[in-house]
Order: sequence, then C-alpha cells, then structure tokens
Amino acid sequence: MTGIVLESVRKEFSGGVVAVNDLNLEIEPGEFVALVGPSGCGKTTTLRMVAGLEEITSGQVTINDRVVTRMPPRGRDIAMVFQNYALYAHMSVRRNMGFGLKMAGMPKDEIRRRVDDAAAMLSVTKLLERKPRQLSGGERQRVAMGRAIVREPAAFLMDEPLSNLDAKLRVEMRAEIVNVQRRLATPTLYVTHDQVEAMTMGDRVAILRLGELQQLGTPEELYERPVNVFVATFIGSPAMNLFPGRLRTANGEPRVSIGSSDIPLSESLLRRSPKLHEHPTPEIVVGIRPEDFSSPEENRSSANNQLDVKVARAESLGSELIVYFEPVDGSSSGGEALTTHELVAEATDQVAGTTPRLLTARLSRTASVRDAGPARLAVDLDRLYFFDAETGDAIGH
Repeated sequence: MTGIVLESVRKEFSGGVVAVNDLNLEIEPGEFVALVGPSGCGKTTTLRMVAGLEEITSGQVTINDRVVTRMPPRGRDIAMVFQNYALYAHMSVRRNMGFGLKMAGMPKDEIRRRVDDAAAMLSVTKLLERKPRQLSGGERQRVAMGRAIVREPAAFLMDEPLSNLDAKLRVEMRAEIVNVQRRLATPTLYVTHDQVEAMTMGDRVAILRLGELQQLGTPEELYERPVNVFVATFIGSPAMNLFPGRLRTANGEPRVSIGSSDIPLSESLLRRSPKLHEHPTPEIVVGIRPEDFSSPEENRSSANNQLDVKVARAESLGSELIVYFEPVDGSSSGGEALTTHELVAEATDQVAGTTPRLLTARLSRTASVRDAGPARLAVDLDRLYFFDAETGDAIGH
C-alpha cells in the first residue's frame, strides 16, 4: 500500500508561468514528509494539487492506492489543517470538531465517540463546550487538528499550521503534531517555509526551488550530504558559508586555497569526496558551516587549519558567540573576486551586484574573537564541502 504519490506532476498557470515542474514524490504509509523552500517555490501549489484545490496540468496523484488526479476534494479522503483555523465562531468546540462528520450523515453516537477520542488525544476535553473566541491561539490550533483527526482520513495535508503562533508555542505544537501523527500513522504532507520546523518534524524533508525538487532525504542526509549549493545554504542556521576555492598540490600534498589561506585536505575528507582529485578544473566553491569554525586558542592542532579574516562584529547569545566576518582579501559569498558570483548569489537567493553578505562563525561563549578587525579562525578540516563552480553540484556525490 502506498501513502501519497506524485508522479511527474506539473502545474502551469496562464501566461506560461510554471509553478511546479516534473515533481516526483512518494510519502510512505505513516510517514511525515515536510515540504520546504523559499517563498514562491511551489510548495503550497503542490499541496493544493494533492488536495484537489488546484487543477494539475499534467502528471498523476495517488492517495492510498487510488488515483485521485481528477477527483474533487471531497472524494479524496483527505483532511487539511491550515494556518488560519477556520473555526465557526457560533459553534462550540465539540460542534466544530464534529461538523464535517454530521454533514456526512454519520450517526450521533459515532460522532461523539470520535470527537471525545480526538479531544482526549489533544488535551482539549475541558474545552469542548467553549466557543472559539474563548480559546487561545494554541487551543484553536488543537481544535483545528481535532477536526482533521475525527475524519480518520487516508492522508493529512498541513499548510503552515503554526505560522500564526508565537515562537514558544510553535515549539510546543511541533511536538504535539508529531506525537499525534505518530499515534495515528497517517501519511502526512506538511508545508512550511521554516527549515528548522521542517528538520525537527519531518521523517524526510523535500526541498523545492523554483518548482523543482532539489533533494529529498532525512534531516541528517540533507545536513551532511547536500546535493548542491542551494540545499547546502538553505539547510542550517546560520547558513553555510561559501568561498571561492582553488585546488592545488604542494609537495605532493593536495590543498585548497581560500582567499589568502592555504589549507591541506585531510585523508578522511578526501575519502568523503573521492571525486575531488578528478575534478576537471581547479576552481571550485568551498562550503564551511558556521559551527565548524572555532577560535585558534581552542583548536591548536595546526596553524594550517586557520583562515585569516576581518571581523565586522561579534554578537553574544549567552551560550555562544556569533561572529560576522569576511576573508582578508575581500572575496566572500558575494565578493567581486568570486568568478562564480552569479551562481552563489542564485544559490543563496541574493541578487547579483548587491553588497556581499557577511559570513558567519558560531564559536563557544568563551572565544576571544570579540572586536572588529583582523583575526584568525580555525576550521575543522574534516568538515569542508566542495561544489562545482559552474553547476553548483556537490563534488563527490
């Protein structure tokens, strides 16, 4: 049995605007897949096509082994949860949760049983006789979830259901939704613009860009093995830093030059990227995550693992120090010295020709790098990422 399957799905609006292009995606029974990407990438359009709220230009959608491509929404056996709760203000919580079942002609006893079960699952039993105006935002979202649960659908579709909640409540509701979904084992497609939300909730995460699937994998796979610079810079907060790099060999030792720094390539790193030595050109893009930097006094293994940088500012978050910097020669993710400027600007959703964004390092709270000006940052040599300068694809995949 399958959960939700999209095969070569395409959506083209009038005027030739392609919102989703050749999307193939399979959500297994009981699986929670988060669909994430920047604004305008096609994620909500995808959800609406699965729901039947948007007509598909071409391709096929299957839910629970039934082809539903041309079915109306009511025939697809789905339940949706939206960012606006869409509760009936004049109805009690109990009536809101059971209204869909009542309209479907279900017996009153069965409606009561399902509503009571869902209310207990979501800890809203004491709220059943209240009206929506008497509820907090989190309570309203629980009621909206309950209304979907009582349907006992073949699939859940959720469109940014937590975006209206404050930060603390979003964290609580993330865990609540995941726990409920695990108990019900219903295949779920969850749309969000928040990559942290996607990574913490999804069994797997699908990343869209300009209507095309960039990568589908577990959170660990996306973080450790991004397939291109877009995924690499989209996943992680702060984003991965990108540098123009040049491969070279000195005294038989493979190295990569980043700005004025010349860094040796470790054996473990070369094993992780075995195709690096076969790369046809020396020009590459090097990725370093902010958390893979440290201050020199904390990493004294070798002077060869250090980058010369110019610190713009440092911000203490109490538990850690965020340092904003650029390489001493001025080349960075958006610098003029980077011949792949357009590629990197595109990958990081910058506009070519704009002021380069500062790079970031995530250091321990005791790090001495505090003041603006020249400094050195140590790099974990086993944690470098390499990308083709022309295509942006990861080297070694």
